[in-house]
Amino acid sequence: MSLEVKEKTEVRLVFLGAAGVGKTALISRFLQDTFEPKHRRTVEELHSKEFDIGGAKVTIHIMDTSGSYSFPAMRKLCIQNSDAFALVYAINDPDSLEVVKSLRDEILAVKEDKFTPIVVVGNKTDRHGERTVSSEDVLSTVELDWNNSFLETSAKENNNVLEVFRELLQQANLPSRLSPALRRRRETFPKDGNKRPPMNKTNSCLIS
Repeated sequence: MSLEVKEKTEVRLVFLGAAGVGKTALISRFLQDTFEPKHRRTVEELHSKEFDIGGAKVTIHIMDTSGSYSFPAMRKLCIQNSDAFALVYAINDPDSLEVVKSLRDEILAVKEDKFTPIVVVGNKTDRHGERTVSSEDVLSTVELDWNNSFLETSAKENNNVLEVFRELLQQANLPSRLSPALRRRRETFPKDGNKRPPMNKTNSCLIS
């Protein structure tokens, strides 16, 4: 008996991370293709837009959260009601990476599912001269230990921003299939003798 997984027409994405790491900047770059260099404190904002994902209409709700996390009950409710999570840190702020680690633990505890879609995002690569967090170390931890996706971005230079959202949507919308990024990386492991069948990649992410 084959089980068909119904793909969603509404997806709720949440951006979590310490204050000042660029959560709002990433969302603004994705939705409006704008960048505001001055940090503006976010309380909590919900953005909703309809997108064309591989020919299907999908309403995407993007929650931009505060970095203060002074309301744990609200955060827990937000996690319970969401489909995929972007955990954002800044490559020039090691403390913000520690926040990501604790947030991931909290998400897995609330969702009670170790396969919850999570993308860890190292933002502010435009500040390469200020880097204090090694991309290699984070990559090893996130992909091998956590089995999550990892991307580095620059909201200022619009580098890899679309890829973050594409990865989130692939994981949230296609639970029956591996995301293309994870699948490509896993295929490089020689110990995996069972090849997965080819997967149709979703290349479109257009505002309709």
